[in-house]
Amino acid sequence: MIKHKAYKFRIYPNQEQQIYFAKAFGSVRFLYNKMLAERKELYELYKEDKEQLKAHKPKTYTEYKKENIWLYEVDSLALANAQINLQTAYSNFFRGKGKIGFPTFKSKRKDKDSYTTNSQGGNIRIENKHILLPKIKAVRIVQHREIPDNQTIKSVTVSRTPTNKYFTTILTEWNDEEKLMVLDTNRAIGLDFSMPHFFVDSQNNKGEYPKFYRQAQDKLAKEQRKLSHCKKGSNNYHKQKLRVALLNEKISNQRKDWLNKLSCQIAKDNDIICLEDLNMKGMSQTLNFGKSVGDNGWGLFVNMLSYKAKRVIKVDKWYPSSKTCNHCGTKNVSLTLKERTWTCPICGALIDRDYNASQNILAEGLRLLKENINKETVGTTGLAYLCLAQ
Repeated sequence: MIKHKAYKFRIYPNQEQQIYFAKAFGSVRFLYNKMLAERKELYELYKEDKEQLKAHKPKTYTEYKKENIWLYEVDSLALANAQINLQTAYSNFFRGKGKIGFPTFKSKRKDKDSYTTNSQGGNIRIENKHILLPKIKAVRIVQHREIPDNQTIKSVTVSRTPTNKYFTTILTEWNDEEKLMVLDTNRAIGLDFSMPHFFVDSQNNKGEYPKFYRQAQDKLAKEQRKLSHCKKGSNNYHKQKLRVALLNEKISNQRKDWLNKLSCQIAKDNDIICLEDLNMKGMSQTLNFGKSVGDNGWGLFVNMLSYKAKRVIKVDKWYPSSKTCNHCGTKNVSLTLKERTWTCPICGALIDRDYNASQNILAEGLRLLKENINKETVGTTGLAYLCLAQ
């Protein structure tokens, strides 16, 4: 089975290489916006006639290169990937049937600076603490982990953060043998998202997220006020903008570090992890939890579990996990969000809302798992047949 894995490393380009990267970032953004503008114009003209829309083929990146000679200064595969990314976004718009918006233009100030190039004939490789990239040769790299010899480099993405740090993400590919994945149902856990505690699990343990953003909120607000008083484009403006970016980056790094350690521990201790398939963006908008939802990073945490754990089961978000008594199955349909505890009218059990929900999520997740016992499952060990331990 073909598998893929990405490795992210810090790179330190010299002045000449930084200039090239700036040209590459700008060229990719320019090409993407130009091609999007053309597609948008065609869509407005022929959106009522899909056959006409399909018949009009937009220009390719090679045609744009002929019109803009300076595009030849950057890697052609970077431009090709920009075209592929736009085509993917464009196709997703039609496939989403209104759920996915029309592609938007990339901003020089807001969007992430990055470009992707592909490996051809071994032109991308790591040698002597340097990574060889098309057009710029060797760039110094800090490789904190080795890439196994059986993995082949497929593509490389170079990115720059708002704090002017450069990173490279190396995508590798290898052929991995299928392994039999045995899941022990005794090593299963249910996680219920909790705003004050991050999560409450089916063993009544709480995540207790440190709330890094809230801790730094006053300091961040002070630095942002200073930035708002600076004249835009001045030296002081750029210096203060960097201070704000560094503070935001620190908060992000603290959050990622904490979530990585927690997800590793949970994945190590449990074979099966059951949780709700929540729409965090919708929750932040409808329930006015914007800052709190953005601070805890639940979506990032779930994503980490999905590639670290053996099996992650997502229970439908409409499943009444909080309103159902885990002792007798009675539903409390009148339960409101403010009520954190309630008493079951049938069995008389005093129920903690979050702990009760985590136990119901675990039970529902195991039920879904048993329904799919004969289906193939994707886990971190590869494509395998699912076996439940007795």
